[in-house]
Amino acid sequence: MPIARTVPSPCRNICRLGRRAGERICLGCGRTPDEIKAWPTADDGARRAIRSAAGRRLAARHR
Repeated sequence: MPIARTVPSPCRNICRLGRRAGERICLGCGRTPDEIKAWPTADDGARRAIRSAAGRRLAARHR
């Protein structure tokens, strides 16, 4: 039986990779390609960590 996940995806359906300080990130959600790839199997703790890091990247991008 699949494990229920309670942390929603940060995806905004603006899927375009760009660079920020040498790091490739999605310009819509702020995740790295590795984080996007890991999302489907990540547990809720990992998902919260990914969302937090992605949010910081987006905030830094908009400064």
